[in-house]
Amino acid sequence: MSMTLPHFADAESFRAFRSASSRWLPIALDIARSHELDAGSPHAFATGTNLVVGLADKLILKIFPPLLRAQFLSERVSLTQLAGRLSLPIPEIVAEGTRDGWPYLIITRLAGTLGSEVWPSLPEDQKERLLRQIGETIAAVQRAPFGELAHIEPRWDAFMRTQMQGCRARHTRLGLAPKFLAGLDDLLRDATKLIPMDAPPVILIGEYIPENFLLACNDGQWSLKGLFDFGDVLAGWRDYDLLGPSAFMAAGRPGRVKSLLEGFGYAKLDFELKRRLMALMLLHRASDLNAHICIAGWQDKANDLAELQDLIWPG
Repeated sequence: MSMTLPHFADAESFRAFRSASSRWLPIALDIARSHELDAGSPHAFATGTNLVVGLADKLILKIFPPLLRAQFLSERVSLTQLAGRLSLPIPEIVAEGTRDGWPYLIITRLAGTLGSEVWPSLPEDQKERLLRQIGETIAAVQRAPFGELAHIEPRWDAFMRTQMQGCRARHTRLGLAPKFLAGLDDLLRDATKLIPMDAPPVILIGEYIPENFLLACNDGQWSLKGLFDFGDVLAGWRDYDLLGPSAFMAAGRPGRVKSLLEGFGYAKLDFELKRRLMALMLLHRASDLNAHICIAGWQDKANDLAELQDLIWPG
């Protein structure tokens, strides 16, 4: 078997390679041994964007293909910049390097239960509690100084312009209902005024979702235990990071929405904020309303984008 990581010209070829862990796990273990680390009991993770393997329940090795080098840079700089600045644990970098042009990070493995395994079965008061903590965590990350993240690409104004230009084509391709597409031009026109393009930027993680949180239970109370995955960090307007928990976790429940926003620092949910959040949700780099809005039957509960924003952010 070749111990060389191959070159891929496109993401589809890489995904096929990633799904066959037997093809790359020996290389991952060789990387671990090159740093004199215990490579016992390896666990290749089936989900995720890059090659990820757990090493002896203590460390995580993430190997990034050259075509996703930007994610490596984002993760490395973010973990370095946020180290020691949050009360919530995040991974620490143990080692880094390059193998056959593929950059990699070896980071500490956090304790806790993956949020996506716990969230669906939690009682409502626990979900509200966690969403308040998530809002507080987002605000804490955004208070951290930039450091090298000030140079992260793309720049916020250029990113927003690109997203606006491709917004209609994207959501048409993804099958958004015509009744929502009909109001898209008006919303994008409002977005140019509602979304600050040159305000002081903050650190945006982009994916505050259950798959990127670890939770722990103490005396029957679930709390955030860790945050990981910093491969899509941006610098930009603060409200952008409310979209993940709004779509995947708040589910249009007034108590959940209130907890998230209050934890974040917003005491008032008015029309302007709803309109800005609706615009940002459509402009998010991973936006796919049909796949991501976790409100049962939402397509039939709203007749246009104005009603949809009231459904997602009631109050």
